[in-house]
Amino acid sequence: MWRISVKKRCAFCLCACAFVFLIMTFQVIEQLGQFEQAAHRQQFTHVQAVRVIDVPYPVIVWWSPLTGELGRLGECGRNRCFFTVNKSYHSHPQTKAFLFYGTDFSIESLPLPRHEQHQWALFHEESPKNNYKLFHEPLITLFNHTASFSRHAHLPLTTQHLESINALTAQTHLLPLAYKNHLRKTLAPVVYVQSDCDPPSDRDVYVQELMQHIQVDSYGQCLHNKDLPPHLRDSTAMDDQNFYQILTQYKFVLAFENAICDDYITEKLWRPLKLGVVPVYYGAPNVHMWLPDSRSAIVVDPDEPPKKLAQYLKWLDKNDWEYLKYLEWKLKREISNVNLVTALKERQWGVQDIGQDNFIDVFECMVCNRVWENIHRQEKKLPPKVWRAEESHLKCPSPKLFDFAVSSSSSLRQMWRASYEQSKKEARALGLMLRRNRNFTVTQFWREVFTDREETAN
Repeated sequence: MWRISVKKRCAFCLCACAFVFLIMTFQVIEQLGQFEQAAHRQQFTHVQAVRVIDVPYPVIVWWSPLTGELGRLGECGRNRCFFTVNKSYHSHPQTKAFLFYGTDFSIESLPLPRHEQHQWALFHEESPKNNYKLFHEPLITLFNHTASFSRHAHLPLTTQHLESINALTAQTHLLPLAYKNHLRKTLAPVVYVQSDCDPPSDRDVYVQELMQHIQVDSYGQCLHNKDLPPHLRDSTAMDDQNFYQILTQYKFVLAFENAICDDYITEKLWRPLKLGVVPVYYGAPNVHMWLPDSRSAIVVDPDEPPKKLAQYLKWLDKNDWEYLKYLEWKLKREISNVNLVTALKERQWGVQDIGQDNFIDVFECMVCNRVWENIHRQEKKLPPKVWRAEESHLKCPSPKLFDFAVSSSSSLRQMWRASYEQSKKEARALGLMLRRNRNFTVTQFWREVFTDREETAN
């Protein structure tokens, strides 16, 4: 009897503790909401203290800024706009647009309520892993203008890491194959340099399996087995001429992106192409649309075992004639891909070219000119033109993991897929709250996310 009584007492105490914990949780959430509202009022008061000047031009606010400029008059052809990071302009009658940098896009501060004349523009050239929420239809379609790595964006930045056609065809760093064959006595045929380990593409797991079948020199922190000179170990040295000299000694460079999305192509591909090393590429599924030649890179098939790729690389390593077919375009200085040539010639911005505007300036002017287009339409009593982002302007599939056995990996590897699925719920909740067009707290947002999750589960 005594034992039963103790069990009942323990059960009662446990239930009481759970009830008290639940009450405390709701109190904390309520207090957090009150704190956030007070903080928002304080932030708004502080922002209002920043002087607002009247300007005779449309005002465009960098809400999540790329620059720290409080005010600048931008020249965009015949049009002028006043660009600022001063959020006090939110309700200014001349304010026509808000610009957002995708990586820093945050739910904690948004220009709400959104007035009818307010256009939203998104600039996001980086990896989807920086802000997965933006890659879903409920959220991306709330923007009017886009600049992203997607070829479908209003301002496509697919070639943002490629300076020019001449940079591809130049033979400045090209080494004779005979010399590379000589270096094979001390170097592996393949080189890998990555220090961002276990990203959404799961590239390190693939490379780890590949290394079981072919020798790979790995200089980065990921799968490290060979040291760079001390002065080249910093990520800022990736464009150092001495680093280039190391890469050019190899026959193949593993050019693996950190995420798998159409049009998401970084310097990982362009660098070996410029240096005259054959890239073994894993990344954008539509990379063939952007390669300088149909046989300028070895594109990894994720459905094929790494052992098969290793066998092919070994065969090329021993057959100079077949290997040189991947460099024929470089030796002839010929780019056969019309799509790539056209994109480079027609883009309105330059890369590391002081004679051209950069893509941030062009993005700003795209929005400015569209704002003025509607001002002129209004003067002519015409309805305003409406621009809308589409889902294709920023879209990536869910991350997939390779099923190879791995000796070790970080917790990040298991996180990406869950993060992507969570981001869909967040995008749906945020899209719903933005369409309500009133301010909300972080607590209210997460309540909406959890409610959405419960409704989805049911």
